[in-house]
Amino acid sequence: MLPYVYRITKYDPADRDEHGSYAGATEAISDHGPVEDAYLRAVAAFASGAGIDRLAIREPQAPGFVHFGLEPAVSGHGLTGLFPPDLSGYHDGATVPVAIGLELVRAMLRDNGAWCRLEVEGAFAVHVGWDQYVYVGTSAPPDRAVARTRALGLFPERMDRSPYDAALDEEEGSGQRPADDDFWAQLRWSVVTGSAAILEECHIDNASRWHRLAGDTLDGVRARLTPRARLTVWPDLSRDVGTVLAGLPDEGLVEVVWEDGNGQITSTVADETRFAELVERVDGARAATVLSLDADQRHPLFTAVLPDSDGVLRARWRTEPTPSDRHWAILKTLRSGQICTGTVIAIASFGVTFVDIGGFTAMINIPELSWRHIDHPSDVVTVGQEITAEILAVDMARQRVPLSLKSLQEDPMRELVRQVGQIITGPVTKLVPFGAFVRVEDRDDGFEGLVHNSELAERHVDRPEDVVRAGDTLTVKILEVDPTRRRIVLSHTQTLSADSGGSAPR
Repeated sequence: MLPYVYRITKYDPADRDEHGSYAGATEAISDHGPVEDAYLRAVAAFASGAGIDRLAIREPQAPGFVHFGLEPAVSGHGLTGLFPPDLSGYHDGATVPVAIGLELVRAMLRDNGAWCRLEVEGAFAVHVGWDQYVYVGTSAPPDRAVARTRALGLFPERMDRSPYDAALDEEEGSGQRPADDDFWAQLRWSVVTGSAAILEECHIDNASRWHRLAGDTLDGVRARLTPRARLTVWPDLSRDVGTVLAGLPDEGLVEVVWEDGNGQITSTVADETRFAELVERVDGARAATVLSLDADQRHPLFTAVLPDSDGVLRARWRTEPTPSDRHWAILKTLRSGQICTGTVIAIASFGVTFVDIGGFTAMINIPELSWRHIDHPSDVVTVGQEITAEILAVDMARQRVPLSLKSLQEDPMRELVRQVGQIITGPVTKLVPFGAFVRVEDRDDGFEGLVHNSELAERHVDRPEDVVRAGDTLTVKILEVDPTRRRIVLSHTQTLSADSGGSAPR
């Protein structure tokens, strides 16, 4: 907030009533002449006194809903001659010479279909408000500019702050998702999987450009985006245009988006008085959709704001966060190897356990539930149970977080490493063409080792059934325990020539 702020008006303070409201006869609209010129000269005096030669455009607005005074409405955006027809160069953060800044002030004084803040961070600001109230702020005392303003017949009044200061609920740039590499990775994944197809670019408040997305065009679209633009990702438009148009409401404002035969995507806001005209305009479109203007009824996939080239998010736009954006905010606080607590909320039929870890649903695959073999997650966890697990990875593109329950437990197979060379007895649990599996621990879920056919008998064995049956008890020697490969190698033949002395306890 700048320390020296003045409200500059053409309204004599002596003509205010006891409530501070202006009660004089001065017109609220612009005179497009000497008074307007006096405003511009006053602003120029403040800029000159502050040593300012360029101004940054902040939060620009253009066609649509800009109208904050009594000036008769104008068609278009009122910026003709200042910027190209597509308004390139009129975006948040763009800098313009003071001369162009003064022309922007002129357009705002005339309520000419455009509005923005003009600022130099920490040094200077110009805001044009309702009914030709202009607020100028500086970082140093502007005594000469104040005197010049009075000499021009205007009234400078000292204020604590401009009512048009950006209303930031939090530190600038924090909390808003940036369109960084993680955003583009998620967008690419969404395009490849078919969930995303349209990118809405909004670099001027209330005006959008639309881009169709494909895996091989994404980089080109990214390169063409306007600096600091707000981005909204949408699913594809409906190819059933007739049904879309038939679903227009009986009344009220909606936004209609359509793609014409040339692939150009356009949007417009209309109410029932323009629906007939709109239906005719959309006739022959490839695809279309109707979007509510109510934020609660608009369902984009995810949103972001473009950071500056140095990666810093300086734009003050705020997008309406989607569930995916809220997940992003959680994911950016997580890291691989982090220990987290959560509640089991579901166990899928295909065996994945879903865990709520504070607003985000992570998952545990069966192999990460236990070091031992289990048939179903319910052997280890139950819905509603609170668990502690390790985060294995944070996949920002797919918005997935796999967890491991077993990584926080000691691997019991490592205990068996110390038993290599010992002779034990255990039940044969199953036969396979190349050998027999024998349980080497005295528990139902005990680890099993393989006795290869060549280690079942001293003679050649074609099939394990020629020597043992499932359920038989077999004496074996532990030859190898490999916890990494989850492999235990056993031998029966080496017990046949072993010294008598009994089996090792299990």
